[in-house]
Amino acid sequence: MTTQKSPRIPKYRLHAPSGLGVVRLNGRDIYLGTHGTKESRQEYGRLINEWLANNRLFVPNDDATGRPADLTVNELILSYLNFAKGYYVKNGEPTGEMHNVKDALRPVAELYGNTFAADFGPRALKAVRQAMIEADLCRNVINSRINRVRRMFKWAVENELVQPHILEGLRAVAPLLQGRSVARETKPVEPVREELIDPVLAAAPRQVAAMIRLQRLAGMRPSEVTSMRAADIDMTLKVWAYKPQTHKTEHHGRSRIIYLGPQAQEVVKQFLTGNPTVYLFDPRQVVAEYRQRIREEAKCPRAEDKLSRRRKPPRRAPHEKYTRNSYARAIVKACDRAFPPPQELLADKPTKEQWQQLRQWRRDHRFAPNQR
Repeated sequence: MTTQKSPRIPKYRLHAPSGLGVVRLNGRDIYLGTHGTKESRQEYGRLINEWLANNRLFVPNDDATGRPADLTVNELILSYLNFAKGYYVKNGEPTGEMHNVKDALRPVAELYGNTFAADFGPRALKAVRQAMIEADLCRNVINSRINRVRRMFKWAVENELVQPHILEGLRAVAPLLQGRSVARETKPVEPVREELIDPVLAAAPRQVAAMIRLQRLAGMRPSEVTSMRAADIDMTLKVWAYKPQTHKTEHHGRSRIIYLGPQAQEVVKQFLTGNPTVYLFDPRQVVAEYRQRIREEAKCPRAEDKLSRRRKPPRRAPHEKYTRNSYARAIVKACDRAFPPPQELLADKPTKEQWQQLRQWRRDHRFAPNQR
């Protein structure tokens, strides 16, 4: 649903047979009046400015309303995604909201992509919502995605791509309420059971174990603990103050300071180096320490270790810091090492019942970094 933007601006040209000025926007020729006149160049400038402001999408207007006459939902989605690429950005990288927007708009494109945007009303929105219910999404996720669809039409009204009454109709669709819809409900996120913690800490790499401890001691979000640097910690007072470079609510103008007491300080001290700008918990160190441990545990010492004579570089080298997803995967691996499933559930060809029991075992013996 996305296209690559061209950096070029369409040129003002002469249409020789008619003597008119012309510009081509999105494959369509728009005639501007007599070539070379001040009026035709002003018209060219106006069209180019509107085209750029509309994320390089040209939609002809209906003479009666001044609104686009034949804008389809697919064209609207394309234009909105081009806008969202530049809007949902943090520190030069796209945020997770960009993926959420794409997920929300996918069923809209599948069901109503060729429909005129002016014809997309409450019944269409409810049909999209029903498709989400049938896809077994939970109620809260469905409500969030429907709100993102409405947000696209709000943006379209702001940019005069659809008339305001379209948005008002979509706002009339009430959200799904608990106990009053067939949409699946989810359980609230619960804290990690205490009996899981110590075995997982023992099984995890020391960097991952330290991040788990810090989350429990200081109440950090996963992205905050993975991004810790010495440069962001004020160590001048008895209680240290950690101010993350970036945090979840900074776009609301809020500051975020996390206080580290004596126990948290002891965890951090183990990873302080002479460089205050490096991340404290480096996945590259995890890999290096793992390889060193393999060398030390090798039965036969080698003059030149095979691990240091790798013929091909790894397809994916570790990064300088954990991401939210790589941190979550590291915790899952530690959980599986700490609590291996019973052997009878690991059959080469498990039955349906065995597979269900294995899934339940993993649910009961795994946790996520946002559980704390």
